[in-house]
Amino acid sequence: MSVAADPESLGYVGSPLLLQAIAASVQDLETRPARLAVGVSGGPDSAMLAVHAAQWAKSQGVELHVFHIHHGLQASADSWQAQVHELAQRLRLPCHSMRVQVDLTQGTGTEAGARDARYAALAQLSRMMDVRHILLAHHQDDQAETVLLRLLRGSGPGGLAAMAPTSRRDGVTYARPWLDQPRAAILEQASRFHEATGWRAVDDPSNADDRYTRSALRERLAPVLSQRWPGWQRVLARHARQSAQADRVLQEVAAQDFSSLDPQDDGRSFSLKAWRGLSQDRQALVLRYWLARHGTRMPTQARLDDWMKQLRELHALGHDRHMQVKHGRVWLRCRKGRVILDDSDG
Repeated sequence: MSVAADPESLGYVGSPLLLQAIAASVQDLETRPARLAVGVSGGPDSAMLAVHAAQWAKSQGVELHVFHIHHGLQASADSWQAQVHELAQRLRLPCHSMRVQVDLTQGTGTEAGARDARYAALAQLSRMMDVRHILLAHHQDDQAETVLLRLLRGSGPGGLAAMAPTSRRDGVTYARPWLDQPRAAILEQASRFHEATGWRAVDDPSNADDRYTRSALRERLAPVLSQRWPGWQRVLARHARQSAQADRVLQEVAAQDFSSLDPQDDGRSFSLKAWRGLSQDRQALVLRYWLARHGTRMPTQARLDDWMKQLRELHALGHDRHMQVKHGRVWLRCRKGRVILDDSDG
């Protein structure tokens, strides 16, 4: 078992608030892990998460690892990797890096491609190191930006809930202990750590490159919001929590409604007649719930409205007509009074 160095031995004492947030986040996990990892890009946010997590892990006897993903998108990526390894060495933490190739052919953009590649690599590292819980350094400012971006994209309550304090992906549980912590507090600690140790965090120029959507928001819109509405990040982060609460209630309603639709055992079909008995809003809600349950991407509002119109018209015609529409890789079909989600082309 690797024992982290206490950052105090480096001449630095961590922030009590940031340490308490880590402790509370781990305590909220379903099981208390004996082994944790922290994702570290080398920037000040993730670096300070590693430093504070090291102090917390030392006090709790928890084994801590550093995971670094090398995207290869910046000329300085090799030096960033070296900086992360240097930080881990100072903290006496094992550091594991993985180089990824970002797929830019999917049409989702560089940011989304890098994110998907990063999560896939983190999952692979977690399997290799037998780590099932990873700490991520998303903070209050990140959360507020996510809410604003999703609002502009027309997201509903689920999307406006933004990032969850804990989430599960590819068998890995991700914890975000600092979602309620302002970035200014983290940057203050990064400055203090630099003064105490000489180690300097990575400065990623893409964070200020307004060709990227999030960077454009951060560089152009955020300063105006901060001038006109100081503390807007805190307000939007609170909105995310309220949206998450509302979405959980809606999901409970959708689950109850779906169970009343005479679903098949595999949940891939339900009764059209029973669905028709719901209000229009709940018809839409249960359709979204059904698609999400099977990992199908959400349709646009226009497409969903068209499906609902077709399903209502089928019932109104008074005889058994078939319907089928293609949605991504699946077919939405209606046959013999049942709405079916089908992977086959037959």
